[in-house]
Amino acid sequence: MCLFLSQRYQEMNKELHDVTSGNFKILNLGEMALTRLDSRCLYTLLICMAFGSTLSSNAEINVNAPQDFEIVDPGYLGYLYLQWQRPLSLDNFKECTVEYELKYRNIDSENWKTIITKNLCYKDGFDLNKGVEAKIRTLLPGQCTNGSEVQSSWAEVTYWTSLQGNLGTKIQDMDCIYYNWQDLLCSWKSGMGVHFDTNYNLFYWYEGLHHALQCADYIKVNGKNIGCRFPYLESSDYKDFYICVNGSSESEPIRPSYFIFQLQNIVKPLPPDYLSLIVKSSEDISLKWNMPRGPIPAKCFIYEIKFTEDDTTWVTTTVENEIYIARTSNESKRLCFLVRSKVNIYCSDDGIWSEWSDEQCWNGDILKKASLFFLIPFALISLLVSLVTCLVLYNQKDLLKTAFQTKKEVFSHQETQC
Repeated sequence: MCLFLSQRYQEMNKELHDVTSGNFKILNLGEMALTRLDSRCLYTLLICMAFGSTLSSNAEINVNAPQDFEIVDPGYLGYLYLQWQRPLSLDNFKECTVEYELKYRNIDSENWKTIITKNLCYKDGFDLNKGVEAKIRTLLPGQCTNGSEVQSSWAEVTYWTSLQGNLGTKIQDMDCIYYNWQDLLCSWKSGMGVHFDTNYNLFYWYEGLHHALQCADYIKVNGKNIGCRFPYLESSDYKDFYICVNGSSESEPIRPSYFIFQLQNIVKPLPPDYLSLIVKSSEDISLKWNMPRGPIPAKCFIYEIKFTEDDTTWVTTTVENEIYIARTSNESKRLCFLVRSKVNIYCSDDGIWSEWSDEQCWNGDILKKASLFFLIPFALISLLVSLVTCLVLYNQKDLLKTAFQTKKEVFSHQETQC
């Protein structure tokens, strides 16, 4: 379009030259209309030329990628620093706010995490069993580049920790449980086919510790470390908890294993206790229990109840420590229930169910039979005691009467002798 207008502009200039040189032309109405249209095209051409100059000026703006991009491992068992320096040739943009687009992931992950930041460093946790890759580029905002954002090329970097030893020398079946939100215990099994002198050591770190710490209380079997009892972990909740289990052997190098936990997600509470089952009417049943003991707030619990009516069993959940249910039959002979607890979604992403509580039951027919069994003998014994009491009282009355008459006769005989 702009090319056509340019050609037309050249033709108009030639015609204007003819007029100014004395070569007058007589225009008819069609030519006058065309001349008016040409003037509009001229204006459009001027706009295209101005827009084209703007594009060409923007195309000339370039920015370099950040310098010295690197991944630094401070020794926190997976908590890494991604850091870089300002790019070169930013002298013309001193008044602009330069931003950086950072992308990173573990190498086998499908998704990149993306961060837009003005800083020169970013920190996050990674699984050091795998490699880490990251890339970054510079962003210049539109207000510094006549309205369009300018991006640099990507600077890329990768990081691998030292993966010495064969894969089979790593520990197996790592299991960590935070008992009652108080006591953390981790256990593992030795790697497959490791030499008999192999022993493992556990190190841990979370934000707030100055450096990684080694386990101070190992669980041992035959002198070998198979687990760790952790001390009180102050301010460790809702933070990434990093663990590394490495090993030593005189025969071969041992491959380290890395783990990341959120402690509130591996809490296993105590089971509820003091269960009660009350049949309030022919249909309504009340089930109650005490909240598990310990530091876990009441709002953090969810309960699973297993209820059995005769031979029918069903399971339900509640966030309260009390529930009302309806009997399926008024002829039920046996009602039982038990309950277990877990930290709910308001306090954690996940949790571990506690053990089941002791079972609490109500036995309708047994209670009736027991009542009859105890009531009838009690009634018979009470009747027998009453009869014996009456006989004793009657005999005592006859004895008292006989004694009184004897005493009266003796008294009368004494008066006659006088």
